[in-house]
Amino acid sequence: MDRDTLLIWGAGAIGGTIGAYLARAGEDVLLVDRVEEHVRAMQADGLAIEGPVETFTQPVAAATPAELQGRFRRIILAVKAQDTATAAAALRPFLAEDGFVVSAQNGLNELAIAEAVGAARTMGSFVNFSADWLAPGRILFGSRGAVVVGEIDGSITERARAMHALLRHFEPDAVLTDNIWGYLWGKLAYGAMLFATALDDASITENFASARHFPVWHRLGQEVMAVAQARGVQPLGFNGFDPAAFMPGAPEEAARDSIAQLAEFNRYSAKTHSGIWRDLAVRKRRTEVDAQIAIIATLGAEKGVETPAIRRLVALIHDIEEGRRPQAWETLDEMLDTCRSASPTTA
Repeated sequence: MDRDTLLIWGAGAIGGTIGAYLARAGEDVLLVDRVEEHVRAMQADGLAIEGPVETFTQPVAAATPAELQGRFRRIILAVKAQDTATAAAALRPFLAEDGFVVSAQNGLNELAIAEAVGAARTMGSFVNFSADWLAPGRILFGSRGAVVVGEIDGSITERARAMHALLRHFEPDAVLTDNIWGYLWGKLAYGAMLFATALDDASITENFASARHFPVWHRLGQEVMAVAQARGVQPLGFNGFDPAAFMPGAPEEAARDSIAQLAEFNRYSAKTHSGIWRDLAVRKRRTEVDAQIAIIATLGAEKGVETPAIRRLVALIHDIEEGRRPQAWETLDEMLDTCRSASPTTA
């Protein structure tokens, strides 16, 4: 028999935080993760959520993929973007015929999920709260942020309403939208900026407050918005990011105001650096840059939109990953010449 248990595939920073809150609210949740040490810690001692938002330890059901049995009507996928295709293929045998997968990730992973399980069985979501995986069984919940869910075809369905109600156990201000792609493209622009903040060792707020590097944040936002516009997407704002401020013809002062708001939003988070920075500086592993950021250049090229700053950013992240450059202000400075040039143009 297919199960109504909510399966969360990927119990790291995002999936683990959501799962702990939903389990505490009395929902039937099963957390699946490929890191066996993390799963055993959750099985033995529960999942500890730490930080300024709340601190608690929640008993949770947890398993590795090899231990999983049955089929599930609701699956939240919360793995790194570069692992999406592999994870979607792995979870497909566990997805009920009338079931669906919700992407709780950064990037445009709904495209890969839809290819793996079908568009009709794919739902989108956008999350902007800050969290970090600290150690097996421990997650830092640094600050609250926007949580949005919606069908990828823009319809408002009963299952989307039900998922929205479920997510409100975690984020009371969660939004149900008919434009999930708008939120996802807005997050791509902000995400590109966050990748750039990982080029140095300073905090997110320190980066956004650096007047000298305003051209970097401005140009990255402009390029992503140009690609979104060329693809017929109307990006939406959140937590200080204003898409209109980076559209063609927008006054520079509007972009400066949006960047200042992003600096202020991040100022109060216990998570001072991005997960990208943590991947590079702490966990010493490859980032999501190809799956999350390089795809912007690819999609832009399909529409004749040039994205030199995006391409330069991807190259610099690879330099750090491969030990050719340090995480330092001088590495971020490498973006300046590219980002001081003209606005995005049609090729």
